[in-house]
Amino acid sequence: MRIIFGLVLFLGVGLAGLAVTYAKDRMDQYSAALDQQRQAVIETTEVVILTAPLRYGQTLNRSYVRVIDWPAEFVPIGAFTSIDQVFPPDAEGERMALRAMERNEPLLRAKVTEPGQDAGVASRLGSGMRAFSISVDVTTGVAGFIRPGDRVDVYWTGGGRGERVTRLIQTNLQIIAVDQQSDQDQNNPMLARTITVEAPPERIGALAQAQASGTLSLALVGVGDETESGMVEVGLDDILGITTETAAPAEVAQAPQVCSVRTRRGGEIQIVPVPCANN
Repeated sequence: MRIIFGLVLFLGVGLAGLAVTYAKDRMDQYSAALDQQRQAVIETTEVVILTAPLRYGQTLNRSYVRVIDWPAEFVPIGAFTSIDQVFPPDAEGERMALRAMERNEPLLRAKVTEPGQDAGVASRLGSGMRAFSISVDVTTGVAGFIRPGDRVDVYWTGGGRGERVTRLIQTNLQIIAVDQQSDQDQNNPMLARTITVEAPPERIGALAQAQASGTLSLALVGVGDETESGMVEVGLDDILGITTETAAPAEVAQAPQVCSVRTRRGGEIQIVPVPCANN
């Protein structure tokens, strides 16, 4: 009995020792992993972020921003890296928000105006681009589902070559304002009367001529659609399925020449065929 008790005790002590050794190895591995993570240095840089939500047209002041450390490898394009970049000492006027931004979001140059610049349509025009307004209604304006920031194709309907035709005249034009609204975060449909688009001067000229000589209709382009539409022209014959074939004129058969002589016999006039002199 004592021998059995001694064997059980010895076995228990041995198992306890193995458990302690295993636990010590696991703790050593965990400590080594933590040391390795502490030794891994992540390069950071300063980035300006927002301390409160900012909405379109709202003025940006110093109470809305602060600087934090940001992983240098993942700094967003156009981010400000110092307060002096946001508020230059020699600048006059304040910046205004062009897009809605949330708290702790990096402040980007594309989402605010230049110091002293208004958050209007002119601040959104790219270099060499112009703004042009198109009159629309609930039908030609895609039932009010167009918002600033969308892209549209423009179709012209008017007289051409003696008939009324509809032709695609401009593609992928950027909408920068709907009526007097240029807020790209506007989500509610608007039954607009005027759509303002961004285009180079030569395309503006084509739009002005088309609007003066016919009716313009808009077609909304999908967000991820990068295809280029080709030539589109539709007339009434195309809708009705009428094809025009130019047939060669048939030769007109010449009728034979007939000569006759009229003679009167009493009260009757008789016509008597006779050979023609030129046959």
